[in-house]
Amino acid sequence: MTTAAESTTSLVQSVDWLAIAPPVTAAAVALVVLVADLFVPRARKPLLGYGAVAGLVAALALIVPLHEGDRSTFCLTTGSHACSYTADHFTLVIQALVLGGALLTALLSIGDTRKLPAGEFWFLLLSSAAGAALLPASRDLATLVIALEVASLPAFALVGIKRGDRRSSEAALKFFLSSVVATAVMLLGVSFVYAATGTLHLTDLAGRLDHVDPRLATLAGAGVALTLVGFAFKTAAAPFHFWVPDTYVGAPLSIAAYLSVVGKAVGFSGLILVTVVAFPAYADVWGPALAVLAALTMTVGNVAALRQSASRARSAVRLLAWSSVAQAGYLLVPIAAAAYAGERRIGSTVAYALMYAVVNLGAFAVAALVARTHPGNRIDDYRGLYATRPLAALALAFFLLCLAGLPPGIIGLFAKVTVFSAAVDAGLGWLAVVMAVNVVVALYYYLQWTAALFRGAPEEEAAPVVRHRVPAPLTAAIVLTAAAGVVLSGAPQTVLRFAGVNLF
Repeated sequence: MTTAAESTTSLVQSVDWLAIAPPVTAAAVALVVLVADLFVPRARKPLLGYGAVAGLVAALALIVPLHEGDRSTFCLTTGSHACSYTADHFTLVIQALVLGGALLTALLSIGDTRKLPAGEFWFLLLSSAAGAALLPASRDLATLVIALEVASLPAFALVGIKRGDRRSSEAALKFFLSSVVATAVMLLGVSFVYAATGTLHLTDLAGRLDHVDPRLATLAGAGVALTLVGFAFKTAAAPFHFWVPDTYVGAPLSIAAYLSVVGKAVGFSGLILVTVVAFPAYADVWGPALAVLAALTMTVGNVAALRQSASRARSAVRLLAWSSVAQAGYLLVPIAAAAYAGERRIGSTVAYALMYAVVNLGAFAVAALVARTHPGNRIDDYRGLYATRPLAALALAFFLLCLAGLPPGIIGLFAKVTVFSAAVDAGLGWLAVVMAVNVVVALYYYLQWTAALFRGAPEEEAAPVVRHRVPAPLTAAIVLTAAAGVVLSGAPQTVLRFAGVNLF
C-alpha cells in the first residue's frame, strides 16, 4: 500500500531550468528594466533600450545549448508521461524566430522612444516576447492559452502607448476588443474539449478524442471548432482579419513590425500545436476548413493591397498590413495540407515563416527610416529614394522582391515553391491554383512599389533633401535583415531542409 508520504513525493518533480531559460530570461530582464527605470535619469533612458537588446541576445544565446531538441519539463508523474513544456526542434525554431523578431523590433525602437514612457515600453515589449517564446513549448491547453495572453496583453498597451494620439488609442481599442472576443471563444472551446476528454495535455487529447464517449461527441466537436475559430482571429485569417490595417497604422511603426512577424508567429505556432498535435482525430474537419480559410485570406489580402492609393497618408504601412494578411493565407496552406499528408508538411509553414520574418521586418525597418523625413509614410514618399538613400532603396527593393517571390529574392521563390508543393502533394490542387493566381496578383503592387524607388521624385519635392542622422540601431536592423535575406537567398536549400524535416 502506498503511504501518504510516498504519494506526496511522487508528485514532486525537478525543473529543467535550461529548457525554460529563453522565456524566463526575457521575463527576468523585463522586470530588471522596469525597476531600473525608477533610478535612471531622463537623459540616460536610452540605456534601458540597450539593456533590453542585451537581454534578448542572451535569451537567443540560451537556445543554442538546447539544439538537440529533446528536453521536457513539468511532466505528469503518475500514469501518463505527458509534459506541459517541451523544447523540441519546433519549439527552438519558433523561439529563435520570435526572440530574433523582438530583437530587431528593439533595434527599430531605440531611436523612437524619446516621446514614449521608456521603462513601460521596454517592459511591455520584453514581457510580450517572453510569452511568445513560451507558447511554442506549451504542450497543454492551459499553458497554451496563458502564453498566448502573456504575448497579447502587453501588445495592446504597446499599440496604444502614444499618449494623446487618437489614432493610436482607436487602434488599441480595436485590437483589444477583437482579441478579447477571440480569447473568449477559444476558452469556451477549450472548456468543451476538457469536459469531453478530461485532460488538457495535447498528447493525451490526441488519443482520447479518438475514443470519446458518443454522448459527448457533439460537445467535443464544438470545442474543437471554437478553439480553431479563436486561433483564426489570432492569425488574422479572413474573415477575422478586420483589426489588422487600423491596428498597424495606429501603432508605433516598430510595434506594427512586431505584430506582423512575432504576433503572427505566435498565432500560427498555437494553431499548429492544436491541429497537428492535439486534434489529429478531427483532421477531416479542420483540414478542409483551413484550406478554405487559406484561399479566402490570401485573396482578401491581395485584393485589398491592390486598392491602396499611393497618395493616401500611411499607405505604405497599410499596404504592408494587407500584404501581411495575404502572407497569412500562404502560411495556412501547409497546415491544411497536414490534415491530408501528415505533420511533416508543417515544416513548409515554418520555412515560409522564417523567410517572411526576415524580409518583412526589413521592409518595416526601411519604412521607419523614410518616416523620419516623411511622417505621412505614403508610397509616393518613396519615389526617388534611390537618389537620396541608394542602399536603403536597394534593401527595400530586395525585401519586396522576396515577398513577391522574384529573383534576386531567391529565398522568397523557394519558400513559395515549398508551400505550393505541400498543397499539390496533399491533393489540394484547387488550393494550389488559387495560390498561384494570388502570387501573380501580388506581383503588381510589389513591383509597382519597387519601381517607384528608382523613379525621379515629384517636381514639388525636387529640392535638395536635408539628410538627417540615422540612429545606429536602425541602421543595424536594416543591415541585419538585408544580410540574412542575402545569405538565405544564397543557400535556398535551407528552406528545402526545413520543409522536409519532421520538427516534432
